[in-house]
Amino acid sequence: MIKYVLYRFLLIIPIVFGVSFIVFTILSLTPGDPARLILGEYADRAAIEELNKKLGFDNPFFVRYAMYLNDAITKFDFGTSYLTKEPVLKEVITRFPYTLTIASLSVLMSALIGVPLGILSAVKQYSLADGIASVSAMFLAAVPGFWLAMMFMFIFSLWMGILPASGATSYRHFIMPVLTMTLPAAAQLLRLTRSTMLETIRQDYIRTARAKGATEKSVIFHHALMNALLPIITILGINFGTQLAGAIVVETIFSIPGLGQLLVTSIRNKDIPQVMACTLFMATLFCIIILFVDLLYAFVDPRIKAKYARVSK
Repeated sequence: MIKYVLYRFLLIIPIVFGVSFIVFTILSLTPGDPARLILGEYADRAAIEELNKKLGFDNPFFVRYAMYLNDAITKFDFGTSYLTKEPVLKEVITRFPYTLTIASLSVLMSALIGVPLGILSAVKQYSLADGIASVSAMFLAAVPGFWLAMMFMFIFSLWMGILPASGATSYRHFIMPVLTMTLPAAAQLLRLTRSTMLETIRQDYIRTARAKGATEKSVIFHHALMNALLPIITILGINFGTQLAGAIVVETIFSIPGLGQLLVTSIRNKDIPQVMACTLFMATLFCIIILFVDLLYAFVDPRIKAKYARVSK
């Protein structure tokens, strides 16, 4: 098991290198140069060339990429922001708690809403509760996140005036962003839980458990749910990783100073060190979350734990 974990951790290294190369290449191919963005459109040409040389932007692509990797690996220095003149990691660490709060609360709430309703829909198939839950899930899954955010802002901020429309200074500022990310994710979980539970409760061992006199509660939660948890855990892990990296729309609309807003601002200003730091941080975090999900499988399904044990030998 330990060897397998170490092997998976080592696999993160080439993934992060690949992400860094792709992002660095895209940023290098986009028009414009950092000096012009820093000094302004009407800056003197000589000053622009001097600053580009100071930043190393006059070097060939592979030289700049090699210099960036050397500083990142040997000095753990990911550069200085072109805009704030501060180390980029300092900005990432400062803003990450906001994104982590939104992502954690939205994943937790989506699980608390989507999984129980999915189980209810499967157990009470074709009932009124199943119909309402299924229609609501399809609607929420189809609604764009930005539209949902603007509707919440219109209803709770402009119309009712009970929640602040922007900022992140109190818990009330996080209610609408968390709801915006929770409802579509809960709808996805509801549909997935319903389909996996329907497939599971039709298996022969479920009929056998009922024939042996097991209670319906034991059949549903001990036998059926435990065997239907793997895809649910997968989606929860992927949702958590994508929401850590994909809260861009929510953070932009509600003016929350998280990683998503930082990344958008950095891309607009072609702040290459800040964009690289954000994307590498998100990619590494996503890989770790996926590894944790894979290991969590072993605690749910003993067959997978036995497989890990064979692989590690």
